[in-house]
Amino acid sequence: MPGSLLTIVSFVFVLGVLVFVHELGHFLAAKRIGIKVLKFQLGFNPTIVSIRRGETEYSIGALPLGGYVKMAGENPDEPSSGGPEEFMSRSKWERFQVLIMGPLMNLGLAVVLTAIVLYNGAERPAYETMPVVVGVVPADSPAASAGLQPGDHITAVAGRPVNTWEDFYLAVGGKLDRQVPLTVLRDGTSSTVTVTPKTPEGSRFEFGDIGVLPNVHPRIRSVGAGEPAEKAGFKPNDVVVSVNGEPITFSGHLREAISKRPDQAITVNILRDGQPMTLTATPKRSGSIGLLGVGIGDEMVSTRPGAVGAVTMAFQKNVQYAGMIFQTVWGLITRETSPKQLMGPVAIAQLSGESAQLGWIALFSLMAQISLNLGLLNLLPIPVLDGGHIFIMAMEGVARRDFSTAMKEKMLLAGFVVLMTLMVTVLYNDLTRISWIERLMPWR
Repeated sequence: MPGSLLTIVSFVFVLGVLVFVHELGHFLAAKRIGIKVLKFQLGFNPTIVSIRRGETEYSIGALPLGGYVKMAGENPDEPSSGGPEEFMSRSKWERFQVLIMGPLMNLGLAVVLTAIVLYNGAERPAYETMPVVVGVVPADSPAASAGLQPGDHITAVAGRPVNTWEDFYLAVGGKLDRQVPLTVLRDGTSSTVTVTPKTPEGSRFEFGDIGVLPNVHPRIRSVGAGEPAEKAGFKPNDVVVSVNGEPITFSGHLREAISKRPDQAITVNILRDGQPMTLTATPKRSGSIGLLGVGIGDEMVSTRPGAVGAVTMAFQKNVQYAGMIFQTVWGLITRETSPKQLMGPVAIAQLSGESAQLGWIALFSLMAQISLNLGLLNLLPIPVLDGGHIFIMAMEGVARRDFSTAMKEKMLLAGFVVLMTLMVTVLYNDLTRISWIERLMPWR
């Protein structure tokens, strides 16, 4: 399938499933309580397919960017009989159940999809679970400008402890273009270093990075017979430390160091059974790149839990990610997080296509993350969102009276303005990630 078509199909599939699950939650809760559902639609108008079953019309809209469930008596502007089948005629507790079920279904889907991914086996770089001990500090990185050095142990970011590299990357990623204090342990002495994370060069997406790399190195997995690597004396399981004196951290760094030096002798420092050695090899030319004839890999750890373990781990991971999402939202409010990091439908479509190319597991992993975001963001107390309607009902409960229609309309209008501002922001961010469009923006 062509790349652009795969991207479109994947995007429609991902968004369609997430919206369907969300609206299904509202639909099932309304039906269980006895509220009449007039319409269940995926996508926005114009309607392209419609069928009626009983009292409900099921339809699909041409714009796959959302959906809705229309219930009897939901809109105060429409004629109302006051019957028990109408939404506004039910108690606040019953209406709360209908509103909350959409986000809860998305949260549940995130756990289910994450469990499926974990149950099928997941690999992750071994260093992600290690303490944040700096191995390499590139000369032109924000970390170098801040004075960080190899061997430094970063223990906290902005006052929050980071125990692993995964914690560290997640904490720094949301601090783009913001000054961030790091707690650093050097030679037994703790100090604070301030650094400003920047977007890595060549990245399409905005996230904070200070440039530090862990103290790890790629490993030679295989050596081709008769290839330059075999002639130079390389063996499987050799650990590559540096090339021409440049530290090598990941397999991508090693591939780049080899490919850009065809027909040029290179000096490679390795560890063999823990002992340092130096080998000299000359990558052969293949087109415009150099090849040594080796298989390369990073140190990985595999996780393949049983069904119960996968569900438990999935729940734990989603709780962890939920905490990060709330930190990001709070960071946007306090301006600690840059709005440039927000992604919209165009970015989601790109990620969907790229994940689909990697297979169902990668696509399910992406869907789990988006579903978690969708569920949590819908719970925010912003009028127009489910959480906003719940918030208004809660305020009415505290006030012991229902607000007037005019007041509710003003609150919903304010929520709509906030939501539209957010949509404009994410769409602008998406467009700036498309190179030819960004070139048309002289202020960029």
